[in-house]
Amino acid sequence: MSGSDNPYANSFGAQMSAKASFGSAAPQPAAAGDLIKDTTTANFAKDVIEESRNQPVLVDFWAPWCGPCKQLTPVLEKVVNEAQGRVKLVKMNIDDHPSIAGQLGIQSIPAVIAFAGGRPADGFMGAVPESQVRQFIDRLAGPAGADQAAEIEAVLEEAAGLLAAGDVNGAAQLYGAVMQAEPENAKALAGMAECMIAANQHQRAREALTGLPEELAKDAAIQAVLTKLDQIEEARKLGDPVLLEQDLARDPDNHEARMKLAKILNVEGKRDEAADHLLYIMRKDRTFDDDGARRQLLQFFDVWGFKDPATVAARRKLSAMLFS
Repeated sequence: MSGSDNPYANSFGAQMSAKASFGSAAPQPAAAGDLIKDTTTANFAKDVIEESRNQPVLVDFWAPWCGPCKQLTPVLEKVVNEAQGRVKLVKMNIDDHPSIAGQLGIQSIPAVIAFAGGRPADGFMGAVPESQVRQFIDRLAGPAGADQAAEIEAVLEEAAGLLAAGDVNGAAQLYGAVMQAEPENAKALAGMAECMIAANQHQRAREALTGLPEELAKDAAIQAVLTKLDQIEEARKLGDPVLLEQDLARDPDNHEARMKLAKILNVEGKRDEAADHLLYIMRKDRTFDDDGARRQLLQFFDVWGFKDPATVAARRKLSAMLFS
């Protein structure tokens, strides 16, 4: 799913502008000029020593007459650019600036020395293949995306908390930020659809989750939101909850009315009450609707989530009923 066909792109207007960035790199890839530069003896301390306190810096010691240098340097530049800020590359012509190479004991070129935290950390010599350069950078700076994955998970948790607290726009901003980094992140897609539901944009939520790639559409988070939308649509057809409560006041064992009321209470967010009605039916008559109350309660659990307080409380009551 590309940014141009992202169905959520304008869901909440200006509120959708992302507020989060991920990973050690800047939100947008740094320009080549920011990642790669030539240095001199006078500027070495600033360009390498000081800068390596922000991220690792590779120093490419080379000379114009060196054939292997001409093979290695383009490979270094390519891999560093693709790393998008995890490392920087500084090139030093040892013909013009021999003293630093001499101090580091470099006797043949090309030689690459990596600085981290202001000190030499690792290095290699010779025109090594691109795959080895990638492995070297991953060893030095960590695999690409490792930090980003952890940050994305933290942002998703924060977004879920905002949505639970009723801050729909705040949650949408964070889900939107995740989707900019990972357009097919299932949790972010489901979370954005939840924001649409909270904003009474039910049809848009369903449309947004329609036509996803097959594997993504099967994700449990996506399926839970689609089930929730089905429950909302069904509840609209079940009648007036006040009248259903009156029916139950006259006949507490009207299980059909109680089942309908439980479904309505669920979409109204009254989860504990909805669960209690279903548990009541189970205590009275497990044969009603072929144990339909239990099946409905389990469906509620799928939508509410395993850790939801209503799920935890109702599951305890269900266990006590089934195994006492």
